[in-house]
Amino acid sequence: MNTKNHPIQAPANDHDAGRRRLLLGMTGLPLASGVGLSVVSQESKAALQTSARVVIAGSGLGGLAIANRLARELDGARITIIDRKEIHNYQPGYTLVATGIWPVDKVSDRNADLIPAGVEWVREMVAEFDPEANEVVTESGRRIGYDYLVVATGLQMNFDQIEGMDVKAIGQNGLTSVYPSPEAAQTTWKTMDAFRQKGGTALMTLPATALKCAGAPLKMTFMVADRLKQAGTRSNSKVLFHSALGNIFSVPSINEEVLKRWAVLDIPVTFNSKLVAVDIGAQRATFASPEGERTELGYDFIHVVPPMSAPDVVKNSPLSWKEGGFAAGGWLEVDRETLRHRRFPNVFGLGDINGTPKGKTAATIKKSAPLVAQNLLDVIAGREPSQRFDGYTSCPLLLREGAALLVEFDYENRLTPSLPMIDPLQDSYFAWLMKYRLLKPAYMAVAKGRV
Repeated sequence: MNTKNHPIQAPANDHDAGRRRLLLGMTGLPLASGVGLSVVSQESKAALQTSARVVIAGSGLGGLAIANRLARELDGARITIIDRKEIHNYQPGYTLVATGIWPVDKVSDRNADLIPAGVEWVREMVAEFDPEANEVVTESGRRIGYDYLVVATGLQMNFDQIEGMDVKAIGQNGLTSVYPSPEAAQTTWKTMDAFRQKGGTALMTLPATALKCAGAPLKMTFMVADRLKQAGTRSNSKVLFHSALGNIFSVPSINEEVLKRWAVLDIPVTFNSKLVAVDIGAQRATFASPEGERTELGYDFIHVVPPMSAPDVVKNSPLSWKEGGFAAGGWLEVDRETLRHRRFPNVFGLGDINGTPKGKTAATIKKSAPLVAQNLLDVIAGREPSQRFDGYTSCPLLLREGAALLVEFDYENRLTPSLPMIDPLQDSYFAWLMKYRLLKPAYMAVAKGRV
């Protein structure tokens, strides 16, 4: 980060100078405590002897975390990861890249360095799940049998549901999105940087579906307002937020807090306003109300958040929810506490793919990966799953450069702060510091099955 151009601005009523020196010193630690990403001691225990075949679909954080844990905790098992991705992207870092805080090279690592020795890596994608036969079918038609399956495919971004949207055009004519890739995050920052020099109208959007990191659209909104302020162009600019829902965040206390802050920052919100089309050349966006009424608005900068769902391979399989609120998105039908499939008892879900009320963040995987590993061990050993997940989700919500809210909550929308020194509804320099400096090492420890 270039602090010459973007000075860190911690809140005046935040920590004193001595406290700040202490916190800065903590950045040398390999891991941070809090945010559900602390180091935990691992009990010494003998690996479970088994000849079971375990297939893991996906090599994102969830797939890697469970593979590393099972490789250590099972003796004699045949463990297979199926995923063609060679690069592992640290997706929580995309908002830091897209707002000019991090360089893009900080968010990419090699999968080969993260997959444990002894685990077979099939460099293809799953093309079909056949849980009746206990098999998955890869893109090449290869059928791979399993005794136990962990589905950790992540989710699918449906940009094609927005008429005129072209992911390849991100960075052109004010079009941005933090979600698709590191490259999109990088060009989003370049676009934001150019926009703030002149100012104008920024349109920030939120779809009606479940989201990976639901705080990202809010972070981007806070940060574009902050960048305009830093450039001296905020007074001649508009930052407008359009939510396809009747809120902007599912946790009522956080929803209220953000709306209160946006009122002070003059960021008006239009509810039940869904982005349905963009004219990239003309820089115009079309929003639709639930009744079908359409409104067209011009913009100088737009942040597009796509509708999201389960990948088609899960959505169209026997593993997805067939009725209820999660069925429309095709999410994996798991018990929300054990994360075991409700109809196929030798299948577990981990991460974004799960059809649960909360839980599409990296911090969720930190807490749930050990739980899924233990529950799978229980099932392999002929026992019922012993662990229960409370839906823990966390989001260091950027407010401006140098301040964030440390938001942690569970299935019941209860705030579950893990650090007594941080009020989840108060500006925190430490929460920003964790996001900026400490969470990537913690994330990598989770991927390696160490926490």
